[in-house]
Amino acid sequence: MIKVEQLTKKYPGVTAISDLSFEVGKGEIVGFLGPNGAGKSTTMRILSSFMPATSGRASIAGHDVFSDSLRARMHLGYLPESVPLYGDMRVSEYLRYRGSLKGLSGKKLRNRVEVVKELCSVKDVENQLIATLSKGYRQRVGLAEALVHEPDLLILDEPTIGLDPNQIRQVRELIKSLGERHTILLSTHILSEVEMTCSRVIIIHRGKIEASDTPENLVGQIRTSGTVKVEAKTGSDDPVQMIEKIPGVKNVSVNMEDGWQQCSIRVEANSDLREAIFRLAIARHWVVRELTQERATLEDVFVELTQADD
Repeated sequence: MIKVEQLTKKYPGVTAISDLSFEVGKGEIVGFLGPNGAGKSTTMRILSSFMPATSGRASIAGHDVFSDSLRARMHLGYLPESVPLYGDMRVSEYLRYRGSLKGLSGKKLRNRVEVVKELCSVKDVENQLIATLSKGYRQRVGLAEALVHEPDLLILDEPTIGLDPNQIRQVRELIKSLGERHTILLSTHILSEVEMTCSRVIIIHRGKIEASDTPENLVGQIRTSGTVKVEAKTGSDDPVQMIEKIPGVKNVSVNMEDGWQQCSIRVEANSDLREAIFRLAIARHWVVRELTQERATLEDVFVELTQADD
């Protein structure tokens, strides 16, 4: 659905993206991640024909976004980070207007407007001026506009920015349901959402792709330290000195609460030292009420890849 080949965008004195190459297959939900200034929005704007590239090629559904942009855009619904809406138009009026610009008319236009209002939960504000809507509703109207012409591909740039937790959950569920019928390229800083929503992740840093794989595979390849949590009553023992003697332990920090020692133990990457710690606790007659290993997350992967050389 998306094919990008050696895409580069240069500004005076700055290279925003450099030789990007990736593909997004039909039916995929792909997370497009990176720190601020990494080149995510630049790439999305090029794919949506909002701006030209300096060099390279990009196509949507087989149509070149530069030489055949009208056909490419027929297959695309784009929700930019700052949704450009007409505040003095009512929701239904705006969706009809945008649908007509995208080639819809008559009964099909009316039907599609009704469908996207229901799908994006803006039916209850259909007669309100857009300027009077909350941030959450404006995001939903922007998403409804991106969907009105039934595109094959959705490019969503920070679709949950500025939303409260309930609204974020609603948008996440909507994106997952849309993934059953659309290909989706999703940019967001909420990495837990990506883990729950996306089948694949592309991480971009300083204009170049650092990783492309499933969230599970990326987490499995992480090289950073893991963490084991222990909560125990250790009597007169100093748990820090004893735990630090276990091979594979990097450091130990302790907090005391109501007589319980709460130990956070940094261990070498891909190490599980819970058995060794448990054997130590038995030998020293500690009373243990928690012994857990924290699972690495996509956030850990993101930090490792984007801060390694900062």
